[in-house]
Amino acid sequence: MKKIGILTGGGDCPGLNAVIRAVVKKSLKYHWEVIGILDGWKGLIEGNILPLTNQHISGILPKGGTILGTSRTNPFKDQKNVDKLLSNMKKFKIDALIAIGGEDTLGVALKLHKMGVPVVGVPKTIDNDISGTDYTFGFDTAVSIVTDAIDRLHTTAESHHRIMVLEVMGRHAGWIATVSGIAGGADEILIPEIPFRIDDVCDNLKARHESGKKFSIVVASEGAKPIDTDNFETLSEEKDEFGHVRLGGIGQRLATEIEKRLGVETRFTVLGHVQRGGSPTAYDRVLATRYGVVAVELVKEGHFGMMVALRGYKIVPVDLTESVTKLRTVDMDLYNIATTFFAKPHNE
Repeated sequence: MKKIGILTGGGDCPGLNAVIRAVVKKSLKYHWEVIGILDGWKGLIEGNILPLTNQHISGILPKGGTILGTSRTNPFKDQKNVDKLLSNMKKFKIDALIAIGGEDTLGVALKLHKMGVPVVGVPKTIDNDISGTDYTFGFDTAVSIVTDAIDRLHTTAESHHRIMVLEVMGRHAGWIATVSGIAGGADEILIPEIPFRIDDVCDNLKARHESGKKFSIVVASEGAKPIDTDNFETLSEEKDEFGHVRLGGIGQRLATEIEKRLGVETRFTVLGHVQRGGSPTAYDRVLATRYGVVAVELVKEGHFGMMVALRGYKIVPVDLTESVTKLRTVDMDLYNIATTFFAKPHNE
């Protein structure tokens, strides 16, 4: 009988429990035991595990977050932690590991694979910025939440003749802002891939107001930045174990500048962690389930060092190296569709 370890690392994400459920269900078909590792890589370092049975996964499909807990622990910050991790793999007799996470979690998985650890990756992020796959689960849920927020901001903006700035997640890739902005009818979308000129933003909004529209919606990724600076807006300079600072503040900065330049009342809203909470959409439940099932199949076939990925409509294995060497940024063809609905294209 095989023992399969499973962990969830990095930020929480709608659909994680669907993957866990699928891995357990599929493994039981092969009469394998599944060991849940608590709180990501931290749990494997400290030896905190939970054997998973049908009872543990009952009712978790629609539940947000992760029943295993998560952390942003990086074992490779300290060789002693790597040694503890490897020791616990042997102690618990874990034959293979399924790691669910984003670029940082999968980066650790790749390093472990190169050390001989049998590992399979499952891509997870609401930002949809992992290379090698068309979509990550959690993204559809986040877009649905943000689109609903845009719809709600429209009504209050129109009633008060205001400009509303909505700051959404997206550190280095503006997928959430772009897709939800198109779906919600945003009048300006600012993303990390295209540094913006505040003059262009204001010219666009001014042209819209002069055409008779007395309100506007601006959607900005947290990682968006003006063209005249290399710095992100940050909430704190403190970094996590993978070297990331906490971003945030671009929404407030934009709102202040827009109101000062146009003389139109401008408010900002920051959705923050609301985007990654709550129950996953039907699409994310299905995608996460398919990922979990195929991840177990890769373990069965001995295809380690691979990540499950969506290509078209098929779930296929791709090399973990592909997922961590570069970020998947916004398709400019898609972003150009969004600009069709701006009152005045940038740099016109």
